Amino acid sequence: LLDDEVGDILKVSEGRWQIEECFRIMKTDFSARPVYLREENRIKAHFLICFLALTIYRYLEKKLDSKYTCEQLLDTLKAMNFAGIQEQGFIPLYRREKITDDLHEACGFRTDYQFITKSKMRTIQKKSKGKE
Repeated sequence: LLDDEVGDILKVSEGRWQIEECFRIMKTDFSARPVYLREENRIKAHFLICFLALTIYRYLEKKLDSKYTCEQLLDTLKAMNFAGIQEQGFIPLYRREKITDDLHEACGFRTDYQFITKSKMRTIQKKSKGKE
Protein backbone atom coordinates (compact mmCIF):
# COMPACT_ATOMS: atom_id res chain seq x y z
CA LEU A 1 0.00 0.00 0.00
CA LEU A 2 2.90 2.37 0.61
CA ASP A 3 3.78 2.31 -3.09
CA ASP A 4 0.20 2.72 -4.34
CA GLU A 5 -1.38 5.99 -5.34
CA VAL A 6 -3.84 7.47 -2.84
CA GLY A 7 -6.55 7.62 -5.51
CA ASP A 8 -6.16 3.89 -6.25
CA ILE A 9 -6.42 2.99 -2.57
CA LEU A 10 -9.55 5.14 -2.18
CA LYS A 11 -11.11 3.59 -5.28
CA VAL A 12 -10.69 0.07 -3.84
CA SER A 13 -11.94 1.21 -0.45
CA GLU A 14 -15.07 2.80 -1.98
CA GLY A 15 -15.99 -0.50 -3.66
CA ARG A 16 -15.54 -2.54 -0.49
CA TRP A 17 -19.24 -2.32 0.43
CA GLN A 18 -20.10 -4.15 -2.80
CA ILE A 19 -17.77 -7.00 -1.87
CA GLU A 20 -19.29 -7.16 1.62
CA GLU A 21 -22.78 -7.17 0.13
CA CYS A 22 -21.86 -10.08 -2.16
CA PHE A 23 -20.67 -12.10 0.84
CA ARG A 24 -23.88 -11.28 2.72
CA ILE A 25 -26.04 -12.36 -0.23
CA MET A 26 -24.04 -15.59 -0.60
CA LYS A 27 -24.39 -16.42 3.10
CA THR A 28 -28.00 -15.43 3.67
CA ASP A 29 -29.99 -15.50 0.43
CA PHE A 30 -28.08 -18.30 -1.32
CA SER A 31 -27.32 -20.33 1.85
CA ALA A 32 -23.71 -20.87 0.78
CA ARG A 33 -22.76 -21.76 4.33
CA PRO A 34 -22.63 -23.98 6.28
CA VAL A 35 -21.55 -26.66 3.83
CA TYR A 36 -22.37 -30.23 4.78
CA LEU A 37 -20.24 -31.84 2.09
CA ARG A 38 -17.02 -33.81 2.38
CA GLU A 39 -15.80 -34.50 -1.13
CA GLU A 40 -13.74 -31.70 -2.63
CA ASN A 41 -15.44 -31.83 -6.04
CA ARG A 42 -18.88 -31.49 -4.40
CA ILE A 43 -17.73 -28.57 -2.26
CA LYS A 44 -16.37 -26.85 -5.37
CA ALA A 45 -19.60 -27.56 -7.25
CA HIS A 46 -21.65 -26.07 -4.38
CA PHE A 47 -19.67 -22.83 -4.40
CA LEU A 48 -19.68 -22.69 -8.20
CA ILE A 49 -23.48 -22.87 -8.19
CA CYS A 50 -23.63 -20.15 -5.51
CA PHE A 51 -21.24 -17.97 -7.52
CA LEU A 52 -23.28 -18.46 -10.70
CA ALA A 53 -26.46 -17.59 -8.81
CA LEU A 54 -24.79 -14.41 -7.54
CA THR A 55 -23.65 -13.55 -11.08
CA ILE A 56 -27.16 -14.05 -12.47
CA TYR A 57 -28.63 -12.02 -9.62
CA ARG A 58 -26.21 -9.15 -10.31
CA TYR A 59 -27.09 -9.30 -14.00
CA LEU A 60 -30.82 -9.14 -13.21
CA GLU A 61 -30.22 -6.39 -10.68
CA LYS A 62 -28.48 -4.31 -13.34
CA LYS A 63 -31.14 -5.06 -16.00
CA LEU A 64 -33.87 -4.05 -13.51
CA ASP A 65 -32.07 -0.83 -12.47
CA SER A 66 -31.72 -2.07 -8.85
CA LYS A 67 -35.49 -1.69 -8.29
CA TYR A 68 -35.81 -4.92 -6.27
CA THR A 69 -33.89 -6.55 -3.45
CA CYS A 70 -32.31 -9.95 -3.78
CA GLU A 71 -34.96 -11.38 -1.46
CA GLN A 72 -37.79 -9.95 -3.58
CA LEU A 73 -36.34 -11.40 -6.77
CA LEU A 74 -35.72 -14.82 -5.23
CA ASP A 75 -39.20 -15.00 -3.70
CA THR A 76 -40.77 -14.02 -7.01
CA LEU A 77 -38.72 -16.48 -9.07
CA LYS A 78 -39.46 -19.31 -6.63
CA ALA A 79 -43.19 -18.56 -6.87
CA MET A 80 -43.24 -18.67 -10.69
CA ASN A 81 -44.58 -22.22 -10.96
CA PHE A 82 -46.48 -23.95 -13.75
CA ALA A 83 -48.91 -26.83 -14.03
CA GLY A 84 -48.42 -29.28 -16.88
CA ILE A 85 -51.59 -30.10 -18.81
CA GLN A 86 -51.49 -33.67 -20.18
CA GLU A 87 -48.98 -33.43 -23.02
CA GLN A 88 -50.47 -30.16 -24.24
CA GLY A 89 -48.68 -27.39 -22.44
CA PHE A 90 -48.45 -25.38 -19.25
CA ILE A 91 -50.55 -22.97 -17.23
CA PRO A 92 -48.81 -20.39 -15.02
CA LEU A 93 -49.69 -20.74 -11.33
CA TYR A 94 -48.32 -17.39 -10.20
CA ARG A 95 -49.91 -13.97 -9.90
CA ARG A 96 -48.83 -11.35 -12.39
CA GLU A 97 -47.32 -8.33 -10.64
CA LYS A 98 -45.05 -5.41 -11.51
CA ILE A 99 -41.95 -7.44 -10.59
CA THR A 100 -42.98 -10.36 -12.84
CA ASP A 101 -43.64 -7.94 -15.70
CA ASP A 102 -40.20 -6.39 -15.17
CA LEU A 103 -38.57 -9.84 -15.10
CA HIS A 104 -40.30 -10.78 -18.35
CA GLU A 105 -39.13 -7.55 -19.94
CA ALA A 106 -35.54 -8.04 -18.74
CA CYS A 107 -35.39 -11.65 -19.95
CA GLY A 108 -37.04 -11.00 -23.29
CA PHE A 109 -39.86 -13.54 -23.05
CA ARG A 110 -43.19 -13.94 -21.28
CA THR A 111 -44.59 -16.86 -19.32
CA ASP A 112 -47.68 -15.22 -17.85
CA TYR A 113 -50.11 -16.05 -20.63
CA GLN A 114 -53.13 -18.20 -19.84
CA PHE A 115 -51.75 -21.25 -21.65
CA ILE A 116 -48.25 -21.99 -22.93
CA THR A 117 -47.97 -24.76 -25.49
CA LYS A 118 -45.13 -27.26 -25.29
CA SER A 119 -43.57 -25.83 -28.45
CA LYS A 120 -43.73 -22.29 -27.02
CA MET A 121 -42.11 -23.53 -23.77
CA ARG A 122 -39.31 -25.17 -25.81
CA THR A 123 -38.81 -21.84 -27.62
CA ILE A 124 -38.58 -20.03 -24.26
CA GLN A 125 -36.09 -22.61 -22.98
CA LYS A 126 -33.94 -22.25 -26.12
CA LYS A 127 -34.03 -18.47 -25.82
CA SER A 128 -33.04 -18.63 -22.14
CA LYS A 129 -30.02 -20.75 -23.14
CA GLY A 130 -29.03 -18.37 -25.93
CA LYS A 131 -29.89 -20.82 -28.74
CA GLU A 132 -32.26 -18.54 -30.63
